Amino acid sequence: MSNPYAHVGAPIQVGAATFRNRITRTAHGTGFAIDGQPNERLIRYHEARARGGVGSLFLETCGVHPSSPGPLWTFEDRIVESMAPLAQRIRALDTHVLAQLWHGGAQAPSPTGGPSYAASPVADSIAGRVTLEMPKSMIDEVVAGFAAAARRMQEAGLTGVELHCAHTYLICSFLSPLTNRRTDEYGGSLENRTRFCREALAAVREACGPEFVVGVRINGSESVAGGIEPDEANAIRARLERDGLIDFVNVSMGGYFNFAKMIGAMHEPAGYELATSTPVTRAARVPTIVTGRITSLAQAERIIAAGDADIVSMVRALLADPELVVKSLAGREADVRPCIGCNEGCVGRRFAVGAAVGQTGCTVNPEAGFEYLGEGVAPADAPRSIMVVGAGPAGLEAAHTAARRGHRVSVYEAADEPGGAVRLSRAAPHRDDIGLICDWLWKQLRGAGVETHLGHRVDAETIRAAAPDAVIIATGATPRRDGIQRMRPALRIRELSPAQVVTPIEVLGGHVETPARAVVFDDLGNYQAIGSAELLLQQGAEVVFATSYPEFAPDLFRSFQRDAILERLNGFAGFSLRTRAVVEAVGDGTVTLGSLDSDDREVVRAGLLVLMTGFDPDAALAAQLREDGIETHVVGDAVAPLLMPHAIATGREAGAAV
Repeated sequence: MSNPYAHVGAPIQVGAATFRNRITRTAHGTGFAIDGQPNERLIRYHEARARGGVGSLFLETCGVHPSSPGPLWTFEDRIVESMAPLAQRIRALDTHVLAQLWHGGAQAPSPTGGPSYAASPVADSIAGRVTLEMPKSMIDEVVAGFAAAARRMQEAGLTGVELHCAHTYLICSFLSPLTNRRTDEYGGSLENRTRFCREALAAVREACGPEFVVGVRINGSESVAGGIEPDEANAIRARLERDGLIDFVNVSMGGYFNFAKMIGAMHEPAGYELATSTPVTRAARVPTIVTGRITSLAQAERIIAAGDADIVSMVRALLADPELVVKSLAGREADVRPCIGCNEGCVGRRFAVGAAVGQTGCTVNPEAGFEYLGEGVAPADAPRSIMVVGAGPAGLEAAHTAARRGHRVSVYEAADEPGGAVRLSRAAPHRDDIGLICDWLWKQLRGAGVETHLGHRVDAETIRAAAPDAVIIATGATPRRDGIQRMRPALRIRELSPAQVVTPIEVLGGHVETPARAVVFDDLGNYQAIGSAELLLQQGAEVVFATSYPEFAPDLFRSFQRDAILERLNGFAGFSLRTRAVVEAVGDGTVTLGSLDSDDREVVRAGLLVLMTGFDPDAALAAQLREDGIETHVVGDAVAPLLMPHAIATGREAGAAV
């Protein structure tokens, strides 16, 4: 029988090191380090991916200079002692560890409040701060910082380092014609624009010698007009190779001018970066790494077999299931918990306002980042009978966890299909992958012998008769129809007609006749209203998208989705946007929009108002059961109507608690 993973499973020589296979986990932020130093939480997180079978992994951005500290402070000598245990424990699992050496440039606010460093004085694309053009003395200082940081990583026992030369950060600002406007020896020609990068690499080589693995991460495309594109990226790669400066090249795309391409969400197809990476990787003589929504070993095998890369990176897929590699190599692909590309638990949580230290997590895997707390789901002391009411993501995760603990589990769902609200969300354009986790959990339950009942609504009397040892309530939430809006809670919409006012649930469920024109009102700032708007546009309606926020879907910026969605919507001639709006009245074929900033009003001719002002938890059944003294756990939207990370995490907690 042929080996389906013959290419993925083969070892590869990278510089002086031999990686046991072709799967890596490239750098991503975790937020776990404290005071710039690794700790047990960070080590356990990386250990889980190493134990799960990756041949190599890269640590998150390591600051090489105090002007841009980053999560890990490799500009300090004390990092050697704190990093050594991490290197030793990961290498003991036959996985190589490399550090990503980094200076954030314009994207890294100075700790002292001064200007950020960059090739030229251009405005930071996010905050608008004008940067400081680095003089030669400062360039020399940062070059020395790269060399000293690499030497510290070598002393700590790491296999090598990668210089971050992509994503609009400092070295990229020199490489890119978009941000390098210098007229000295560091600007203008490709030879000059690569000089800073070459000097840093040469300094690292001199400091660490030939046995230490050294590579770069570069952009195949910056995905913005005037930026680096594949031809120039290939020329950069060739220039670095010519001088023998690199042992590998890691090619990605996007940056701060195009966030959506840097970490593509579920709207992007698998391997979406390959089109701009392969012109670089196919021409390279050194080993190459590619990334970009690669979520299975089968995809990685095809990429390597086709000659598109030597090594494939999986980041979010290994957050979702750190054992993806070992499970797949053992023929257990069906047991791999899928990444759904939502960017909510990983990227979104890192950038969320008020997030605890901006720590990473995973929507579909509540254990990601919490490996240091224990070994996951523990077996129960004695089997119990557990009834789960509701087969949305929270209920499915609760049932799956309880079954893993050894309980006798039954699941009851009123609808004819599992998935809950997620099932309807999949009807929106570009959102089908959000349901992959529900598909997977349902199959896991069926395979584990869990009793599953679809089209079966239960009430308190039914539950009393069944007499389970414990009940988990996952009945979800109902979209609000009261018209109360977050910025004007005293306002009441006049003539709130059920015939003309619906929620996105009805639109996505196919229960609404497509009007010539609709107003979609978003009071939440995330995705809930957007799917219905895009579906109506696809069906030929004109859509006025009104929101109480000063900008379109602000909560989606942190998950790198907003800009791509807005670009799609603006591609429809019938789409228009109103910000800082409230809905004041609904008439016969009209919707009156008011302004949060003035007394202005706009009467919009529209046959439909799609109203998204929040949800009310469906917790009545739980209250009845508790009155009867039945052990009851409430999960997901029935607790609080939030996003899927909350739903699955509460499902896991309840399944572990019964």
